[in-house]
Amino acid sequence: MLTSVRHLVAAPLCLCTLLPACGDDGTPAASDTEAGTSDGTSGDGTATDDTTSAGPTTTEDTPTTTVETTDGPAPTTDDPDPTTTTTDPTGDPPPSPWDGEPLPDAPPGEWNWIDFPDSMCRDGSSAGIGVRYGTGDGLVIYFQGGGACFNALTCAQNPSSFNGAGFDGSNNGIFDPGPMNPVGDWTHIFVPYCTGDVHAGDRPDQMSEAGIQQFVGFRNVAAYLERIVPTFTGVGHVLVTGESAGGFGAAFNYDRIADAFPGSRVTLLDDSGPPLGFEVAPLCLQQKWSDLWGFDDTIPAGCEDCFPSQGGGIVNIGAHIAKKHSTQRLALISSTGDSVIRFFFGFGGNDCTALLPNTPQQAFEDALIDARDNYYNEPAGVWGSFFVDNSEQHTFLSGSLYSAQSDGVALIDWVTDLVGGTATHVGP
Repeated sequence: MLTSVRHLVAAPLCLCTLLPACGDDGTPAASDTEAGTSDGTSGDGTATDDTTSAGPTTTEDTPTTTVETTDGPAPTTDDPDPTTTTTDPTGDPPPSPWDGEPLPDAPPGEWNWIDFPDSMCRDGSSAGIGVRYGTGDGLVIYFQGGGACFNALTCAQNPSSFNGAGFDGSNNGIFDPGPMNPVGDWTHIFVPYCTGDVHAGDRPDQMSEAGIQQFVGFRNVAAYLERIVPTFTGVGHVLVTGESAGGFGAAFNYDRIADAFPGSRVTLLDDSGPPLGFEVAPLCLQQKWSDLWGFDDTIPAGCEDCFPSQGGGIVNIGAHIAKKHSTQRLALISSTGDSVIRFFFGFGGNDCTALLPNTPQQAFEDALIDARDNYYNEPAGVWGSFFVDNSEQHTFLSGSLYSAQSDGVALIDWVTDLVGGTATHVGP
């Protein structure tokens, strides 16, 4: 069932939901603490956490529509890898393995919710996606953030469901349909976050400190791609993006999305979800995530150095996708003191026994610089980065796209260049 929704202004969830509240600059902001919260914007245009609803707030200037649809089958990890293709001896491209029912039509500019009964949140309820058709030759696939679930504390604050009836979407930041936004007139797909596994899990019925959980974010993405890909066959450009947990999700899912659109430019824009090295994300912590969420089944098979179970680390994903997709453009946004990500990585302190999780700011900054200089550096020109120095801000695209700057470079200009095909490193 595709449910009509009204126009959207508030930004999606970020990892801040795990803390009492935080603003774009990392300072406390007044908000509720109900799980399933959403980001808003402050009076100065920067993002703050607004925890008053399961989805963004609404205004009254966008029309609504209702469209009926049925959902087709979705591939599972038991199926052959749908991203694996062979070359036709005639030279014609092979048929896409993603061959589900296309998404229903709707007027451009309207957000709509499409139920996917075969998808699951970690509490076992179903999810879906938000779709806003555009007029431009581009597609944005946006992964929502919202914490993670890997111990009693984090699971208690991470949303375990996403009810499409409360979905309102967003017209802020990266969703802004205005002319200043380089993807403003593109079609936008909103992938909600309710699996607690940074959109990268493949562990149904998994026992955790919070009880039996469905860590199936990676499977859900396969279900969505089964219908998204045939809907947008021949699209010129795909932007894979997300904030916080959704930034990690964009990076983890980028490889198979790029494979799913072999004739298109496919750009990665990871906002505040940095896969970093053991200096701040120790192997014990990465192993815990991998065992709980199933990274052995979701990390790209060709990335031999990425698997924690083999002693590898997730920082190597950046190097792997750059080498495999060397004609594409990939990029990371972060502040050098991101207080929320430092908190999460802090659970790895003292060999994963830290009582007060908090990664030192200098250690986090050093890890960012190390990733940029030694992992996100080859082939030249593939990766770019936008690091905001002397800041604890967490996430930029939903609230600070037009206001953030680093070394005199405006974030909106850097993003515009990235979408145009030029990836550069900005910041310390």
